[in-house]
Formats: sequence, structure tokens, C-alpha cells
Amino acid sequence: MEIFRTKTVEQSIRDTEDPEHQLRKRLTATDLTVFGIGVIVGTGIFVLTGQVAKETAGPAVALSFVVAGIVCGLAALCYAEFASTIPVAGSAYTFAFATLGEFPAWVIGWDLILELALAAAVVSVGWAGYFASMLSSFGINLPASIAGEDPVVNVPAVLIVAILTAILVAGIKLSSRVNLILVITKIAVVLLVIVAGLFFIQAANYTPFIPEPKATEEVGGLNAPLIQVLFGVTPVAFGVIGVFSAAAIVFFAFIGFDIVATAAEETIHPQRDVPRGILGSLAICTFLYVAVSLVVVGMQRYDQLSTSAPLSDAFRSVGHAWLGAIISVGAIAGLTTVVLVLLLGQTRVLFAMSRDGLMPRSLAKVHPRFGTPARLTVVIGVVTMALAGFVSFGELAELVNIGTLFAFVVVSIGVIVLRRTRPDLPRAFRAPFVPVLPILSVLACLYLMLNLPVETWLRFLIWMAIGVLIYFGYGYRHSRTAQPVKGGL
Repeated sequence: MEIFRTKTVEQSIRDTEDPEHQLRKRLTATDLTVFGIGVIVGTGIFVLTGQVAKETAGPAVALSFVVAGIVCGLAALCYAEFASTIPVAGSAYTFAFATLGEFPAWVIGWDLILELALAAAVVSVGWAGYFASMLSSFGINLPASIAGEDPVVNVPAVLIVAILTAILVAGIKLSSRVNLILVITKIAVVLLVIVAGLFFIQAANYTPFIPEPKATEEVGGLNAPLIQVLFGVTPVAFGVIGVFSAAAIVFFAFIGFDIVATAAEETIHPQRDVPRGILGSLAICTFLYVAVSLVVVGMQRYDQLSTSAPLSDAFRSVGHAWLGAIISVGAIAGLTTVVLVLLLGQTRVLFAMSRDGLMPRSLAKVHPRFGTPARLTVVIGVVTMALAGFVSFGELAELVNIGTLFAFVVVSIGVIVLRRTRPDLPRAFRAPFVPVLPILSVLACLYLMLNLPVETWLRFLIWMAIGVLIYFGYGYRHSRTAQPVKGGL
């Protein structure tokens, strides 16, 4: 069937040499690792650690982070193999086009649009909240109409997206330098939390390390986890099962390492450096998450932890509230880099789709001076500003999670397919234990997807249905793979 026509790896690489659509190669393994840390380390490390410890896992939340890190590691190994084999912008979209075909590639590209654009808007709203809180600590109170709980227009969120969009237009190297400065800031704050917290740890707070299990309140209706609706399995808090339930929650603190793969085309030595960037950033962030979680549950008993600002309140409980202000600075720096890298990933996915003709090709033109898809970057920035400024999100943020996990499933399957269809391809990095490892990755991601509410699944399916209509209405007819003469295959 024509909708499953694939684009060869060789053609994908040749397309990157078209002068009109050629991105500049400026990035190194260090740049990619910093990008990965920049998008992974966000509010999760400042909020999620205490919240999950108190409600789901107890002091054993550190084990939950290890489990989540392993699950992410399975997917990361698959991403690393693909990125070293097909060093082209687009990440999972490009990988799917080379293995599963055009329509599956469109589906995953449409899915990534949902994941990245919505995530960037959601995080920018969170950034605005931290920023307004920091200003109020200095006696500067922004009007509720522009920065309150329910503002008419969330001005700080709009401004941060506008500034970061301008940086992305100005060049990938400038973006990486700004990201580096902000990542150093937030990592310094995280390390300060770890080192300072060591002096206030009480061994008694680690007992019991894995609290006795207890059934959580059963959730009904569309808010019920899909696994509960299908199999009657009600999530359990604490105990060994609680550790794994918590892993399904903290997994989302790791989301973002896959965006490193979207920058493969702008990397000087992609076959070597992209796998290093993906796996290096994931390893560093796993260590930081585990260390922070051990410190925070050691400082304050898990059932007394705050769910909104656990790190700040833990230091306040030991008489050092001043560290809370420093933690807020780290959180603001952390969220800034998250928005920056999410916008970067979004533009590169749409750039690849536009270059293939599935979106208007005019969007894929590269700026002659800056070497970036400037027009597309501005479009993405404006849409994200509109979402951040005027839309209330709430539970819509869960769509980010299901979109990411779906991408992980497709990439993991794609590794198996490409190994069978193109065993001759040179692979600078090879995921071990194929097909066992990708199969485990698929099963782990599907399990986490089943833990999401029915309502999230319905919204996801509606978004996908809209995408299918757009594909058959535009993408199918304009695809370059359908036009070998004009399109240049």
C-alpha cells in the first residue's frame, strides 16, 4: 500500500545536503548531553521527589527512580542506535519513515507535535508561576490579570517563550550556550541541595524503607486508570507494588532525552556523539534524581513532606529557610532550559515533516544567515505563546505523557524492523540484546500507558483522528516520496 511507502536511509541523508534545507553542523557530544540534562531536569526534581515519597513509595522512592531510569534506558538504547544510523532531524518521525512507512511516520510526527508543543506551553506556565513567586519575595507583586492563578493573559509565560524563540532563530550554537549557562546554574543548585542536605539526614527517617502496602482509593469514571477499567487492577500505595506504581509516576520526570535525537543533523559527528548525548544525559539525571530523593526523605520523615515544595520545606523544617530562595532560582533556570529544548525539538520534527512534503515545504527553508529554520521556529513560537497565554491546561498535561510513551513504543519496534530489513546498514552504535531489549521496552512503555486515565486515552485518540484527516487531506498528496520526478527521490 502506498501509505506504507518507506523513505530509504540513504535518501534521508541525501536530503540533508539540499542547500535550501541544510542545517548547520555545530554541536558536540557535550552540547547534546547538556541539552538532554536541560530538558530532563525540571520541576520533577524539585517537586516530584517529595510528592511521590509521601503518597506512593515512602523512602523507597529512590528505587522508583532507578526502575524508571532503567525503563527509559531501554528506550534510550533504541534511540541511540537509530540516531547513529540515521543522523537526520526528526527523531522518531524520521526513524518510523525509514522502517514502518509514511503513514506510521505521519502518525508519530503528529504525536510528537502534541507532545512537544503542549509540553512547552505547560512548562512555560509553570515558569511564570515560579517567576511571579520570586518577584513577590522581593516585594514586587504582578497583577492577577497577567500572572495570577487564572489570568486574562499570562504575560510572563508569553514573554519567556518569545525570548527563547528569538534565541533559537539566532542559531543552534547560541541556543546551546544559553542552555549551558542555565544548566550549570540549576545543577549547581541541585548539588548544593544534596551536599547541604547530607548534614541534616536522620537515619530514623529511612525506617521503614518500604512502608506497609495499602490500597488507594478507587477512582471511577473517565478518571480511572485504563488498567483498572480493563483488568480491575486498583493501584496500591507503598509496599513493593507501590515502588513500581511510583515508577510509573516518576517516569515522566525523565521525559526529554529523546529530544537529543532531533538535533542529530546539526551534530558534527552524529554517529558517535548522539548516542553519547542520549545515554550520558540520562545517566547523569538518574544519579541526580536518586541522590535528591535520598536526601529529602532523610531530612524529613516521608509522611510529613510537602507535596508542593518538598525541598524548600525540608530545609525550612531544619531551620534553613533561606535555601528555599536558592532552590527557586534553580527551578526557574531549570524550567527555562526545558522550554528552550522542547521548542528546539518541536521545530526540528516539523522541519523534517515539511522537508518531506507532509507539511508545507516553504516552512522548511533555512535562514541564509542563521542556518536555522527561522520561519518555522517563529510559527511554533507564536502558537506556543498563544497556548501559554490564553489556555488553561490542567489534566491536558497528561497528553504529553501518553504522546511520549507512544513514541518510545514506535522507536523500539522500529529497531527490530530495521535490523531485519537493512542488516547491511553501518551502525556506529548497536543496541544490545535485540530483539529482547526492544520488546522489553515496548512492554514497559505499554504498562505505563495503561496507568494513565481513560480520559487521557480518549483525548489522545481524538487528536490522532484529526491527524489522520490532515494526512489524507494534504500530506498524502504532497509527499515527496509520492513524486519521484518532481520531489527528487
